[in-house]
Amino acid sequence: MPANRVYLTQDDVSKILQASQQFAKDNNWPVTISVVDDGGHLLGLTRLDGAAPVTTYISQEKAKAAALGRRESKIYEDIINQGRTAFLGATPVLHGVLEGGVNIVIDGITIGAVGVSGVKSSDDALIAKAGIATLG
Repeated sequence: MPANRVYLTQDDVSKILQASQQFAKDNNWPVTISVVDDGGHLLGLTRLDGAAPVTTYISQEKAKAAALGRRESKIYEDIINQGRTAFLGATPVLHGVLEGGVNIVIDGITIGAVGVSGVKSSDDALIAKAGIATLG
């Protein structure tokens, strides 16, 4: 691995989870927040009180779709909503096609993503972006 490769540290993951969690709590939103690396591998997860169990799965899939696709998961939802339903058969993004997965971009390169599930998808995305903003 090149010495100059940028990646998410455990400190970064903790900051993202804490900021996302605080944003969700400030809005009384029971969600699950997942952080993955650029390959879609889980680095951290927190499930807030009251979040449905299924949100743990959905948040990870949203994050994975954003990381592997190098774009927000909302783009996939938009593609399908605009009539390209054949995209539903695409893997590995099949289960992460809802808004709420946001890729983390540093110097033009996706180094990971945050996925959130539990409230309206557009609010899930706001929570993810609040966490990513802590990276500066």
